[in-house]
Amino acid sequence: MTLQTIADRVGVSRMTVSNAFSKPDQLSAALRERILAAAQEIGYVGPDPAGRALARGTTGAVGIVLTSSLRFAFTDLVATSFLGAIAEELGPTGLALTLLTSSDDGEVIPARDVAIDGALIYSCDPTSTAVQYLSRRRLPLVYVDQEPVAGIPAVNVDDRSGARAAAQHLVDLGHRKIGLLLSGLHGTHGLIAPEDVKVDGHASKERLLGWRDALDAAGITPLMARQGGANLEQAKAGARLLLDRPDRPTAILCFSDAVAYGTIQAAEDLGIRVPDELSVVGFDDNPLATQIRPALTTVRQDVQAKGRVAAAALSRSVEETRRGRSATAEHILLPTELVVRDSTAPPPAG
Repeated sequence: MTLQTIADRVGVSRMTVSNAFSKPDQLSAALRERILAAAQEIGYVGPDPAGRALARGTTGAVGIVLTSSLRFAFTDLVATSFLGAIAEELGPTGLALTLLTSSDDGEVIPARDVAIDGALIYSCDPTSTAVQYLSRRRLPLVYVDQEPVAGIPAVNVDDRSGARAAAQHLVDLGHRKIGLLLSGLHGTHGLIAPEDVKVDGHASKERLLGWRDALDAAGITPLMARQGGANLEQAKAGARLLLDRPDRPTAILCFSDAVAYGTIQAAEDLGIRVPDELSVVGFDDNPLATQIRPALTTVRQDVQAKGRVAAAALSRSVEETRRGRSATAEHILLPTELVVRDSTAPPPAG
C-alpha cells in the first residue's frame, strides 16, 4: 500500500495525501480527516520514516551520550531522574530520545552512525571518540555536567559551592579528622596523597575543589581514598580504606549519595556508629538519601530542573539549526543546597 493507493481511493493527488501526514496545515481539516480515515481503513500507517527523514532533512530524534554501558541509565537513580525530565520536556516538541553509548567498538559506532538531529553530552570524557564524531557531524550539541566550551550550550550545577558548604558544615561541627572518598579519578582503588590526585571529570573536579576550599581555610589536610569503580561493593571497599585504621577520620565527604550509602554500610560492618562516631555527607540528594538510616546529610542538586533546562536548550538549538540560524551558546549554572539530616553530628569527645 502506498500514498498513491490512498490518493486513488479518495480522489486526490499523491502530494495531497503526503501533506495530510507531513504538512497538515496545507489542506482543510475535513479533507485531511477523509484521507486519514481512508488510510486507517486499508491499514496504511504513513510514509516510510526513513524516506520522510531524508525528504525533510530531519530525523525527529535527538540523542544523549552516556557512558560505554547503557545499564547506567536504568540503574543510577540520578541518571534515571535526569532522563525522565528530558523525556517529559521533549514530549510536546515531538522529538524522540535515543540513548547512545560512548563505545567505539565494532562496525556500528552509535555517535557516528545513528540518525539524530542533535545530542546531549552527559558527564562524558570530552576527548572520547563519541564526542569527536558528533562534533564532526556538526550537529547541535548541549553539554551537561561537562566543562563548558565556547560556542556550545552547557548546563551545570554549582558543584563547587555545594561541596564547599558540605565541608564547612563538618568544620563547623568541630571535625578536624576528615576523609574524602572520591570517584571519577584516574588510577585504581587505594589511598592517595593530595599531590597525586588527578581528576578526569568536571563534577569530580568541582566537588574536590569545593571540599578543599573549606578544608584548606581551616588548616585541615584530609585523608583521601579512591574507590575502584561505581558499584556498592567498590564504595564499601573504598570506605574501609579510610575506616579500618587506628587514625580513622571522624567524618567522610562522599562524591555521591550512592557512595555515602556504601560508606555507612562499611561503618556498620566495622561496628562504627553513624553519626555518633562517624559523620557521613553525600552529594545529589537522590531518593536514596531519605530511605537509608540514618537519613543522609547531602548536597541537593535539582536533577529534574537540570533535565528540563538541558532538553529545552537542545530543542532550541535543533530548531535554530533547522531555520539556518546560529544556535545560542548559553552556559547555565543551577544552584545547589546543603540539606542537613541525621548522618552528621559533632565528633565524639576525645
